[in-house]
Amino acid sequence: MTYSACIRLGAALTCLLTSAFVFADSPAKPIPKRWVDADTGHLVVRLSEESGSRSLYFHQNAYTAEGDKMVLSLDSPKGVAVVDLRDFSVKRLYSHPDMNVLFVGQKSRDVYLTQIAPDDEGNTVYPSNELQAPTNILAVNLDTGKVREVATIDGGKIHSINSDETLLIGAYAEQAHNLETGPRDKRFEAKYEALGPDGKPLSFADAKEVRMDERLEMGIPMEIFTINLKTGERKVIHQATDWLNHVQFSPVDPNQIMFAHEGPWHKVDRIWTTDTKGTKPRKIHTRSMNMEIAGHEFFGFDGEQIFYDLQTPRGQDFWLASYNLKTGERVWRHMDRDEWSVHFNVSRDGKLFAGDGGDSEMVARAQNGKWIYLFRDDPVKDVAGIHARDSASLIKPSVLRAEKLVNMQQHDYRLEPNVTFTPDGKWVVFRSNMHGPVHTYAVKVAKE
Repeated sequence: MTYSACIRLGAALTCLLTSAFVFADSPAKPIPKRWVDADTGHLVVRLSEESGSRSLYFHQNAYTAEGDKMVLSLDSPKGVAVVDLRDFSVKRLYSHPDMNVLFVGQKSRDVYLTQIAPDDEGNTVYPSNELQAPTNILAVNLDTGKVREVATIDGGKIHSINSDETLLIGAYAEQAHNLETGPRDKRFEAKYEALGPDGKPLSFADAKEVRMDERLEMGIPMEIFTINLKTGERKVIHQATDWLNHVQFSPVDPNQIMFAHEGPWHKVDRIWTTDTKGTKPRKIHTRSMNMEIAGHEFFGFDGEQIFYDLQTPRGQDFWLASYNLKTGERVWRHMDRDEWSVHFNVSRDGKLFAGDGGDSEMVARAQNGKWIYLFRDDPVKDVAGIHARDSASLIKPSVLRAEKLVNMQQHDYRLEPNVTFTPDGKWVVFRSNMHGPVHTYAVKVAKE
């Protein structure tokens, strides 16, 4: 019996946990619906029904405030699907050939989308473009499917929505530029190509560095802007010739903003905060050695913590760092080379972390890093309870104790898995091409 047949019979969860395979693309290539990872003992479930189903980027909210539903971005035809986290049933909610999924509102039960018309030659506008095209922003209710238009902008890329859903925020560049060098392969995140000094093609990871450096050095004038969803007012809150990217609203404070100076991480001071008044930006991390890097920053769910990947120096020593916006406290959590991950995330209660691993081409040059990881924080304690006199002002060291959740040896990391925790903290969600086509999976935190 297929999974869709189980849904019609009203036994979705039972069928999910008993069906061995669903023939997603071809009868010759069955893609498992569930399995217990032989190397880790953790249950893995395929959430998506359609090939080309992606979970959202790691810091974009994909979940309802009630924690009962999440969204997936669909490739062909383009659209958005809703996963009911109570029984893992899936349905396509909305489709449009020119749409991209943004995020789910922190307050409403709406998923926000953009619709951007193709260029004059009919080509799809890639998400990494410095967008110049007029863009419609829509909200689609996850329960009813009702669609409403909430804003229109002449150009720029929408990055985030604030916690009370009154403001959108985006970045606009005065000159169009695309990091990618051609149409994407459906299995991967992007397409980066460049030649090294010897004239030979660089690896995917190194080519991305070259393309990012080229973009940084262009010094294109940019601005960060907000859109008032009630009045439609567009307000510029920051201007620069730095490359402005990774713009995020706090999940709690509707006026708190974090953004990045994008580019090769060892070359830029990346992590900054400001607010909706355009208060002078504050740098969150200052490097203390050459080749030190910090990035892939994200807010904790309390809105007080900023977490980020820290390496001292790049590719040698690895930390998940945090900065407390209220107290100024800094914590550096150490991990081994193979445990470094492209992206990290934190559970809503702040007790657990997850990472999506990486391959041997990436910054850590991991030899056995292709895993989905669960991490537990283990603070380094004072010996015999004896404190340094200035201990309160010092960085607090800790160690991340890793547990492997999913073997990703068959995954190609040109697609970033982008781990997130479900709101109840019981599952870690990620995207993968481990079975060929892109699908979205969840691994259970507790062993079977």
